[in-house]
Amino acid sequence: MTLALMPADIARVIFYKRDELTTDLICCDIEALGQTWIFHEEMREWPGLIATLETLPGFRSDWFAAVSQPPFATNETLAYQRF
Repeated sequence: MTLALMPADIARVIFYKRDELTTDLICCDIEALGQTWIFHEEMREWPGLIATLETLPGFRSDWFAAVSQPPFATNETLAYQRF
């Protein structure tokens, strides 16, 4: 995983969109080890990141549908939280 984070280090994952005027940019905040890292769908690491996140127990598999509609709305979506 990017930044050498292990899945066990991840405390919380939030997806949301940023309005880029003519398009939306899907973003992801990952809270781990007391810090927050920000990723977005145009990053080279995005597919691998998503594949890793999908292995987290209880990860919300419908996150994309929840964050993508309606367009141009932030649609913040909590996809994972370790308890």
